[in-house]
Amino acid sequence: MDYLEDQLALLRRGTAEIISETELRQKLATGRPLRIKAGFDPTAPDLHLGHTVLLNKLRQFQRAGHHILFLIGDFTGMIGDPTGKNAIRKPLAPEEVQANAATYRAQVFRILDPDATEVVFNSTWLNTLAPQDFVRLAAQSTVARMLERDDFSNRYRAGQPIAIHEFLYPLIQGHDSVALRADVELGGTDQKFNLLMGRQLQVNAGQAPQVVMTMPILEGLDGVQKMSKSLGNYIAIADSPIEMFGKVMSVSDELMWRYFELLSERSLLDINAWRQSVLDGANPRDIKFLLAEELVTRFHSRADAEYAHADFIARFQRGALPTDLPEVRVTCDGDALPLAQVLKLAGLVTSTSEALRMIKQGAVKLDGERVSDAQLVLKTGHTAVVQVGKRRAARVRVEAVE
Repeated sequence: MDYLEDQLALLRRGTAEIISETELRQKLATGRPLRIKAGFDPTAPDLHLGHTVLLNKLRQFQRAGHHILFLIGDFTGMIGDPTGKNAIRKPLAPEEVQANAATYRAQVFRILDPDATEVVFNSTWLNTLAPQDFVRLAAQSTVARMLERDDFSNRYRAGQPIAIHEFLYPLIQGHDSVALRADVELGGTDQKFNLLMGRQLQVNAGQAPQVVMTMPILEGLDGVQKMSKSLGNYIAIADSPIEMFGKVMSVSDELMWRYFELLSERSLLDINAWRQSVLDGANPRDIKFLLAEELVTRFHSRADAEYAHADFIARFQRGALPTDLPEVRVTCDGDALPLAQVLKLAGLVTSTSEALRMIKQGAVKLDGERVSDAQLVLKTGHTAVVQVGKRRAARVRVEAVE
């Protein structure tokens, strides 16, 4: 394989969709450094492993000699991305956005090379737009086009309000691509509409349309919902080595392979060999150790990973629970949630039937006390240390659905 094909093979790995691969091949074939854009709205103070799925792809482009544009959406963060929301998102105050942006800027260089990364803020050009500029921007799309987005169309059919400023969000994100003359833009699969809007606006502006690359959404520790700080199912890249190692070890055996696929730099050949070894009877815990060590080494050091591994073995395999257990939030529609559901939603078991079986076997503890009542419920607002067997444990909080 030649260098171009090697690049394409690497860039395809873990990518959900490329629009279009033919265009990407043509851009790469020019031999010039491409302008690779990815935007992050600073809506929370920490980056987590869900963000790194995209950041890892940026690093691949960077190592191939391309120019990385790490865009901090300090302007769009005050609007609030409506993607995936079933209600109007509360805008953040400028002070919150700036504080979170400073944290993002400090943390991103744990992954990207600071000397080869251009950090840009979209307020730089958006604050200079006059009202008539926003009118001209809004004229480049239609209400019908906006309602093609699932979240907008679902809310419209349900009679839920959609604020006018929410329609501006994809247009402004698309305008960012025009301002930066992006060759490629990366985003999650839930960002596809916004990324395609960038292509449309670039063509309208007489630019070559950017290639769109969408990345899969990483599930959180519960194995169900998108990794999110607000849901408490996340692993922050700023977590301590011991906390990060423990959280990785808390993911289910099935979810482990998803994390390997999207987060690990090990070859697919290695990962497939490990998967086969588990099918042949190897303990999946031992494979999970490799993932936890790799991630802790990446964000801290090899020595930290070895220490966290030893600490994990000392605490879990010898029966002692660590003080820095992963914290998981589960939501409830009513006043209480059955314990079996709590175990499943917290990612401590794979199903409610497994939860009931573990309770029946006396393998479940709440705050150190063994549980035998399968009908036990946890009330909303309650937090408990939940342990399943010797190695699965978390500090779980039950919260009411907002």
